[in-house]
Amino acid sequence: MTRRYYVPDLRTQAPVVQLPDEEASHAARVMRVQPGDRIELFDGTGHQSGAEVVSVSKRECVVRCDAIETVNREPLVAVDLAIGFPKPDRAKEMVERLAELGVARVFPVVFERTQRPPADNLLSKLRRIVIEACKQSGRNALMEIESPIEFESLAKRISGGQASRETEPTGQSPVVSWQRVLVAMPNSPPLIAMEDSWQALKASEADQSNFDGRPRTLVLIGPEGGVSEAEQQRCNELGVESVGLGSRILRIETAASVVAARLVVD
Repeated sequence: MTRRYYVPDLRTQAPVVQLPDEEASHAARVMRVQPGDRIELFDGTGHQSGAEVVSVSKRECVVRCDAIETVNREPLVAVDLAIGFPKPDRAKEMVERLAELGVARVFPVVFERTQRPPADNLLSKLRRIVIEACKQSGRNALMEIESPIEFESLAKRISGGQASRETEPTGQSPVVSWQRVLVAMPNSPPLIAMEDSWQALKASEADQSNFDGRPRTLVLIGPEGGVSEAEQQRCNELGVESVGLGSRILRIETAASVVAARLVVD
C-alpha cells in the first residue's frame, strides 16, 4: 500500500519538504521509512506528489518531491451534512466513514434535543481522523468540520440560500450555494439521488479540477429523538424537503452514512 502523508504547505515547501511533526513521527517510528524510500504527499486541497525520502530521524523526515499534480477524487456533487452529533466514540466512527465516502462538509448542529455539542478538543480529534481517513482512502481534499452552529443560525443560512465560509487570512472566501436542502424525517418519501445525478451530469461538463464549483446538497440529520415539532415546522417554512431513510429507526451515525452513500455521486 502506498504510504501517504499530509503536508498542508506542500506547494510552498516544494521541492524539498519537511513533514509536519506528527507525520514525521509516524513515518519514522511506525512505518520505519528509510532514505531512498518512495512515499506520497497530499495537501488536503486537491494536490499530491510522489516523493523520495532524503533523511529521517526519530522526529524529522525530509523528502524531495516530484512535480505536484492536481488530482481530483471528489464526487461530482458536494454533499454537506448538518448533524446533531452523537456521543464522542460514535462521532469518531461517523466522521471516519463520512470522510471516506466523500462528504464535503459537516456542520455539528445544536438542535432543541441535542444533549451536548462537541467540545473543541473533540473537534480537534475529529479533524485528525479526517486526515487519517484521507491518507487511507486516497482522498486529496479534507472533509471540513465546521464549528457547532445553533439550528436557528443554520436556518437563517438556508433562508438566505447560501452558506458563507469563514474569511481566510488572505481575504474573503467564496460564497457557496445549496441547490437542494433536505431533512431526514420518519414517514417521508424515500431519499433518492435523481436530482443530484442530474446536477452531477451538468457538473461533469465543467472543469472537474475545480471541485469548489460543484453543485451542493445539504441534508439535516437530527439528534437522538429527532428534530422537534418546532424545528420541523421551521424546515417546512423554508421549503426544506423531508426524506425518509427506511422503515427502521437508525442511529445518527448510521443515518449519516446512509445519506452519504445514497447521494455521493462519483
